[in-house]
Amino acid sequence: MNKKEQLILEWIRKNPYISQNELAGALQLSRSAVAGYISSLIKQGKIIGRAYVLPESGRITCIGGANVDRKSILKGSIQFGTSNPVTVSQTCGGVARNIAENLGRLDITTSLLTVVGNDQEGEWLLETTNPYVNISQTMRIPQMNTGTYTAVLNDKGEMLIALSDMEICDAVGHEFINKRWNHIASSSIVLLDTNFPDEVLKTVIEQCHQEKIPLCIAPVSSPKIKKLPEDLKGVTWFVVNVDEAMALTGAASDDLQGASDRMIDCGVKNVIITRGKKGIFYKTERGDQGIISAPKTNVVDVTGAGDSFISGFLFGMNKGTSFKKACKLGMACSMITLQTKETVNTKLHMDLLDETYNRIFTEEETEK
Repeated sequence: MNKKEQLILEWIRKNPYISQNELAGALQLSRSAVAGYISSLIKQGKIIGRAYVLPESGRITCIGGANVDRKSILKGSIQFGTSNPVTVSQTCGGVARNIAENLGRLDITTSLLTVVGNDQEGEWLLETTNPYVNISQTMRIPQMNTGTYTAVLNDKGEMLIALSDMEICDAVGHEFINKRWNHIASSSIVLLDTNFPDEVLKTVIEQCHQEKIPLCIAPVSSPKIKKLPEDLKGVTWFVVNVDEAMALTGAASDDLQGASDRMIDCGVKNVIITRGKKGIFYKTERGDQGIISAPKTNVVDVTGAGDSFISGFLFGMNKGTSFKKACKLGMACSMITLQTKETVNTKLHMDLLDETYNRIFTEEETEK
């Protein structure tokens, strides 16, 4: 950003409604020159759109899926070809949406870029998310259904079958990102899941790389991680589980270092491999690596634990903590979710996260 652009920003901070003619007069420039500087500032994400909206400090933008999750638990043995009595529960889902809500509950300014249908499910999904997340960038597609995931479980809680309708995500193209780029570019961090098509993922990764915007990838699943491009330059943090890491790299399940090296060779700066009860393995492009063991906890339901880990990690990075401490915050956040049947723990807040972190990781922190 040059001196003229800095001066223009100062005037806009004083008066967000100042016109280009007024700026030209104040700075003794031509109106066309001011227009050029304004265009440059918009591309840099320093201001958002023609209204000269200044970016929100510390905002995290989550890009990806939002869907309705339903569980049908059988009250007895399944009987095919007839009606079966079940207990049905419904929650909000989608990796990007879950992470966005977690962050919002942690008092992080968060926005969600997703797609829903113009239907009752989409309306409910947005109404439930809206208290914690800015949903103004959502796209509605009237001709399609909001994404749904329906699992049928036996009376012991074991899954018998799951039905997923996420076709709406395939309707998203790179123009969805381009139209919202000013909003994305003004973020302190971008979170991207892999629900959208290949071209969308590639566009976000490339543009974040070009504009030096910190980017975190949440792969969603082993099949969907394969949608990512081979060139991962621009990915600041890559958070994967063991199955996803092996699916992407072809490494053996016990070769976490080899899998991490291959991801770093593709351009990733920092790799985190989550291992459930075994904790996490991490490695950075500088060669730092290590294992953080998982604390013992009473697990009620693992659903949403991976999303909450990423949420706690990004919370830490957004607050300026060290990488290792952010990993520990992610583990503490995950622990909070593991102790409830909720995908996003409705009791989650910043004080609870701090309390949980301090209780689990009692060693004195020397990092800043």
